[in-house]
Amino acid sequence: MEAINQGDVKFTISDNGIATVEFFHPLSNSLPGKVLAKLANTITELGGNDSVKVIVLKSTGDRAFCAGASFDELISIKDLDTGKQFFSGFANVINACRKAPKLIIGRVQGKAVGGGVGLASAVDYCFATRYADVKLSELAVGIGPFVVGPAVERKIGLSAMSQLAIDATEWRSADWAREKGLYTDIFDSIEEMDEAIQTLANKLAKSNPEAMQLLKKVFWEGTENWDQLLAERAAMSGKLVLSDFTVNAINSFKKK
Repeated sequence: MEAINQGDVKFTISDNGIATVEFFHPLSNSLPGKVLAKLANTITELGGNDSVKVIVLKSTGDRAFCAGASFDELISIKDLDTGKQFFSGFANVINACRKAPKLIIGRVQGKAVGGGVGLASAVDYCFATRYADVKLSELAVGIGPFVVGPAVERKIGLSAMSQLAIDATEWRSADWAREKGLYTDIFDSIEEMDEAIQTLANKLAKSNPEAMQLLKKVFWEGTENWDQLLAERAAMSGKLVLSDFTVNAINSFKKK
């Protein structure tokens, strides 16, 4: 099976209303369009489910949270509409997190690249392990973090986001990400992190749903234009991915 047809998203809902959304892909939890679409739809559906009190977003495995865009799918894009559609997948996931009337807890157990950093930025409260280094690698393959940029900038500020975007081949440590506000706390082991997530999720499951919904609206004030903004950013990336520079850069990365 081709890489772009692999991967999936699953979810569970506990008796006390904690919904756990888990995405996976054999290539370091990369995100082809199929997975992006299901992830956005799942978050939206759970946000509208009255039995859900809080959402936990996670991926499978130990050391890779998310490798970002699928290189195999990027290299297969041959026209502007297809490119815009693919990058709109990331926009849809970010907007689904933004619009969901439930607080979302992020669980970042390992490295996050590109769209993975965008996911970590789009949740409302994010835990990580000390292995959860971050990198915005888009410029290194001729694109730029245009779609995830607003979410990352909102969470860690323009200065820190620009550092990641400009020095696109260098990892920043989990400690750095915590200092900038991306992660709330980091842990030495997945077990310790999961215990902290469970504790917080249980507290939120007992909290006033209306108060949490209003609080989330406050957190996301000023982002009401993101449907249009992220669509415009997706078109920018969709155009750049067609360039000879980007095609050659992606092929070089795939050979490493």
